[in-house]
Amino acid sequence: MKNSAAIAEPQTALGPWPLMRNNITRADLDCLIEFLQQDDPILTQSTNVREFEREWSEWLGVKHSVFVHSGSAANLVTMAALRQLKGEGEVIVPTLTWVSDIASVLHAGLTPVFVDIDPRTLGMDISQVLDKVNDQTQAVFLTHVLGYNGLDQRLLDELEKRNIPLVEDCCEAHGATFNGQRVGSMGWASNFSFYYAHHLSTVEGGMVCTNDDELYEAIRIYRSHGMVREASEQSTKERYQSKHPDLNPEFIFAYPAYNVRGTELNAVIGRHQLKRLDDNNAIRTRNLKRFLNGLDSSKFQTDFAVEGSSNYAFTLILRSPDDALRDRVESTLREWKVEFRRGTAGGGNQLRQPYARERFGDEYKNYPFTNHVHFYGWYIGNYPDLEPERITLLTELLNTL
Repeated sequence: MKNSAAIAEPQTALGPWPLMRNNITRADLDCLIEFLQQDDPILTQSTNVREFEREWSEWLGVKHSVFVHSGSAANLVTMAALRQLKGEGEVIVPTLTWVSDIASVLHAGLTPVFVDIDPRTLGMDISQVLDKVNDQTQAVFLTHVLGYNGLDQRLLDELEKRNIPLVEDCCEAHGATFNGQRVGSMGWASNFSFYYAHHLSTVEGGMVCTNDDELYEAIRIYRSHGMVREASEQSTKERYQSKHPDLNPEFIFAYPAYNVRGTELNAVIGRHQLKRLDDNNAIRTRNLKRFLNGLDSSKFQTDFAVEGSSNYAFTLILRSPDDALRDRVESTLREWKVEFRRGTAGGGNQLRQPYARERFGDEYKNYPFTNHVHFYGWYIGNYPDLEPERITLLTELLNTL
């Protein structure tokens, strides 16, 4: 009995530890209930969607935002608009990212060109990006992995010089900064996800953000079946109407597009959550620093580029390849009911996935840093109501392995 109690007590103190907890609060639900109690509320895209877009643009520091039903949908319409406005060609992409980044490039009929990661940011190796930029490059699609800033000034300067669009995937990086400016506000476009596990959640949802008026018009049209009536400028509508007098002005489809609209229900939650986003991000950052400072740096990587980061998950990566230590880490996390994902963002090297193997064969072998994370890296949940004492308990436990 004594031994059983000794085993049960620390488990209670440490786990269960999910990837996310309490990200949709009682107050969020009460706000939604209040909205639904109105007389005949509009539930499809309407006033709250427009207000959420305006408030998000103001928070991020951009001219335009377009709310869609997921971060993956944001990727999809952004790459479709890139192909529509810029033409065919190559898009430089990371090997460590979420599947929808690569899939959106393929669906748009563009050619992905892969680079390895920078181990300190988990983002793209900027030197490799600059080496691969050429006359066929239509965009650089950069992911801010797990909330680490992936930008540097060399990249911004070279892309501006060559007039090559930067698309920022900020789905895991709400509030991260580079040189004091929020990521997602520096490129031609940026994509955000509001999935349940992310910094701000609308349950499902996403946003495309831009300062480019032409792109804004295209994204609005792509979001809703390609219908010109969704354009923000009357001049856009009149241009299409004058060119196509045989069509009903309400049903002019400019692009072979999609329906990726969000709803008022999602937007109501998003507007309510936005009020506490900055405070929650500050807690997440303190949590991350406590986690990394507590790890044994001889066993685990701790020298991540945390300046400007806004992480939604703890990054746990072995310092060196070690199958035995990897297996001990995973069995211990499972035993203590700490949820984790191996490979960090997107499950590791995207080129190892079946859809990529079919197209790119053995190219996955050429990215040593991504492959190290694929086999010896994880992420663990980081959320605002995670008790600091549990973070310390976890790092102490990991250091004993």
